[in-house]
Amino acid sequence: MTEVRQQDAATQVVRRLDRTRREVIVPGEIRASAPLSVAARAVGGEPVSFAEGTDGVFEPLEPGAAWGRAWDTVWMHVSGAVPDGWEVGSPERRGAVLELAVDLGFTAAQSGFQAEGLVYSPTGEVIRALSPLNHRIALDGEAGTPIEYWVEAAANPTLNTPDGIDLIPLSPLGDWDTAGDEPRYRFGGARLVLRDAEVSALRHDIDLLRGIAVAATTERRRRELVLAALERMLEALDPQDLTGTAAAARRALEPALAAPAHASAMTLTAVGHAHIDSAWLWPLRETVRKCARTFSNVVTLMEQNPDFVFACSSAQQFRWMKDFYPDLFARIRERVEAGQFVPVGGMWVESDTNMPSGESLARQFVAGQGFFRREFGITCEEVWLPDSFGYTGALPQIARSGGARWFFGQKMSWNRTNRMPHHTFEWEGIDGTRILTHFTPVDTYNSDLSPAELVYASENFEDHAGFGGGIVPFGYGDGGGGPTREMLEAGRRSADVEGLPRVAFGSPADFFATAEEEASGMRPPVWMGEMYLELHRGTYTSQSRTKRGNRRSEALLREAELWAATASVRTGAEYPAERLAELWERTLLLQFHDILPGSSISWVHRDAERLHAETHAELEGMIADAIATLVGEGDTELAANGSPFDRVGVPALGIAERGPADDARAIVAHEDGEVILRNEAAELRVAPDGTFSALVDRATGRSLFDGDTRGNALHLHHDVPTDWDAWDVDEHYRRQRIEVGDDAAVEELDGQRLRITRRFGASTVSQVVRMSARGDVDIETTVDWHERQRLLKLAFPFLVDARHSTAETQFGSVARPIHENTSWDAARFEIVAHRWMHVDDGRTGVAVVNDSTYGHDVTRLPLPGSSRYATQVRQTLLRSPLYPDPESDQGTHVFRSRIVVGSTSDAVEAAYDLDSAIRTVRGRSGVEPLVRVGGEGVVLHTVKLAEDGSGDVVVRLYESLGAPTRAQVRVAASGIVPVDILEQPVDKRVEMTPEGASFDLRAFEVATLRLRMTTAQAG
Repeated sequence: MTEVRQQDAATQVVRRLDRTRREVIVPGEIRASAPLSVAARAVGGEPVSFAEGTDGVFEPLEPGAAWGRAWDTVWMHVSGAVPDGWEVGSPERRGAVLELAVDLGFTAAQSGFQAEGLVYSPTGEVIRALSPLNHRIALDGEAGTPIEYWVEAAANPTLNTPDGIDLIPLSPLGDWDTAGDEPRYRFGGARLVLRDAEVSALRHDIDLLRGIAVAATTERRRRELVLAALERMLEALDPQDLTGTAAAARRALEPALAAPAHASAMTLTAVGHAHIDSAWLWPLRETVRKCARTFSNVVTLMEQNPDFVFACSSAQQFRWMKDFYPDLFARIRERVEAGQFVPVGGMWVESDTNMPSGESLARQFVAGQGFFRREFGITCEEVWLPDSFGYTGALPQIARSGGARWFFGQKMSWNRTNRMPHHTFEWEGIDGTRILTHFTPVDTYNSDLSPAELVYASENFEDHAGFGGGIVPFGYGDGGGGPTREMLEAGRRSADVEGLPRVAFGSPADFFATAEEEASGMRPPVWMGEMYLELHRGTYTSQSRTKRGNRRSEALLREAELWAATASVRTGAEYPAERLAELWERTLLLQFHDILPGSSISWVHRDAERLHAETHAELEGMIADAIATLVGEGDTELAANGSPFDRVGVPALGIAERGPADDARAIVAHEDGEVILRNEAAELRVAPDGTFSALVDRATGRSLFDGDTRGNALHLHHDVPTDWDAWDVDEHYRRQRIEVGDDAAVEELDGQRLRITRRFGASTVSQVVRMSARGDVDIETTVDWHERQRLLKLAFPFLVDARHSTAETQFGSVARPIHENTSWDAARFEIVAHRWMHVDDGRTGVAVVNDSTYGHDVTRLPLPGSSRYATQVRQTLLRSPLYPDPESDQGTHVFRSRIVVGSTSDAVEAAYDLDSAIRTVRGRSGVEPLVRVGGEGVVLHTVKLAEDGSGDVVVRLYESLGAPTRAQVRVAASGIVPVDILEQPVDKRVEMTPEGASFDLRAFEVATLRLRMTTAQAG
């Protein structure tokens, strides 16, 4: 009973405190206010310059007036004067801060995701931003001082809600054409205010102590001491004389604030941050302005708080500031030099890591670190990816080669099934490379440094036994303005106080240096391989056109560099380095973790499709020009082979006369109601419903399908995830499957190919099927897709009893169990593969190769009346989520798939074959490859010229099969130097040979070489 009374008394103190805060302290912070005049004009369409925006006819804008069609820009002129009686030193002004407060009509206490503004001086200098939780700007001025500012107000519509409920009705707002014309906001007015600094400080004091008092982890004695201090504060405070008694009220709290943290308390490094998605619920053009708004807040805060440190990732965002806001960029540069504005991550953007190719991830660092080195003389030592949807096991090697020593993340805290067992650990990649990794224990990248979050971080941290600290990124993101004055006040009060972990402002490097030292004296825990996010699995499939565009851009960039480098060395042609770099940067931007995954509004994906198409057209022209330069004028028919494998008598990466065709004519036959494709290697039987009833290896007589397991089946599923439409495929989708095939037609095309047509709902699937000389089956699937909240899979239940699947990943592959022995296994019901998925049973192996799909699932199917199992590989072709793009993937799509019987090495070769078609040209003569490689599993992926413009050739190769090997490089070079992906020398043993070089590669190792070509190569 005594304990109950004590709890009740404590509750009463907190309730009394909350009422006093709400009704007295918060309103009392504003000592006085005075309205300002506002006039406005809407410019509509795309944003305009300051000069254009401030020119024209302005109409009065009164508080309460409607403004802002979705995505419009409205320029506002704010004017007035500091009122009489507000002189500096006057009783009204003493102890108060003069501020400009502009309320654009903010609709909720949620940062970003709605109207935002940027305040300019009368002469066009950027001042600071306006956002819902950060819209007051400190000013100087005597009574009578004129006030004049310009506000560029963006009427960005709200496309999400804090609780993530009822999102679908918001989807039409994501496009100009469907957003409507009605105004989205009502103007809240502009005012000058006097903020009472002492009352504000009192609010910060009580917020801290209240948080300690209500924390479940606070010791009883500490809680009672804090509650007693809060009671004394309430007794000292006179609501009728708030300004006169605030100082005394604060003094009552001093003993409670002065009590130091426990000796064993962990230390949290508070890193200012503003996670700004490079596109998401707004288009790319709006991200440029979001960055300017946030960064203007940050540098202003730094000028007032020299202890404040802010970490900013994404070289792209710095580049935008340099290009569009040069004055602001100059202020950023000053703060970078002062060590306050800290570039982190070393990447061009915070990219997705599941779907970009290995070369793309490498180029994220080449472009990002290159920018930071040129502009600031900095190499970022940490990867910074708190929001990417899982992390490929290829990343540790790529990151370390890209200049990073550490990895910072957060997203694994979103796992729906299993909890990651560590927060600070070594992450081991698929090749054995390790990188010291930390996941913030606060489980967010938008902390406000409240006591609740600090206590949570300490209690949540899994590695107290070995490590003494963690990172807490704080600040409002996505246009919310970043860190605030209130957050800095909270952080300072939490530096060393009983009941909380210690808090120190600092950079990620400050934390990692300490963690690295701690790790050196122990054996830190290790996580091996990929970190699969048990959420957001739909991102492997959503927005198919964006994904196809990315895959094609990657392939064309690789080929353009190959032929342009070859032309430069062989003929002296100019290498288009600057333009290639720009096209890489565009492609890397579109790999951002809400663009490539397909989780953005329709505007973003239409932009992505347009930009990819422009990239493709330019690269095709670049390739054609380089090949034409190489072969010269002539009438000889030549084949240019951009694949790293020999094809049709043409050497890998070379040009020669085409050899004999390797496709033996497939004979079409009709037997027992089925249509058959048959050649010397294999026989494919197609049933009337369009499925494959048999695929027989004629050498062994073994079939991959039979009457119980029909290949080329179309599986249509109901697809309504529990929470997030475009992001998620939930396990329950598998429980409802709509069979497809009743309305099917199979027809012979030209004696070598078949066409299969199937219809369902409002959609049609048409497939063209052919067979190669070696028995591979090519399937070109055209889908005219008009379904809603449906998911379409192309299924191949092979008569192969596999225990695991092997999927291509960046510079290698990843093997995953097919069984569901553990919750970790069961959670991987949808998985990502790059260009191929392979299964085998020790006797027969088969791969499904693709040209643009990433989402797959692989399951074991019991065969009726047998103890045997089939292994079903399904490609996830299409989804049709309604949010955030209600028209997601509607229309026509083309997918190319290939069934390849053989080993993973056969799958690797087939993948490059689909990526890089043989190009037929006419010219004078063929061209020998610049470089050839040898060694089992060794793939030469990249041939380019060096980034520094020296003319050196840089090649990148990797071991593709997961086994150590000896690589041979045959090249006429006067110097061969092993380098990292930043093209700096590394310590790797290379044996020089008469033909070039030889060296060992461990499983999945990536090796980059810098070649100084001999003069004999030119001409």
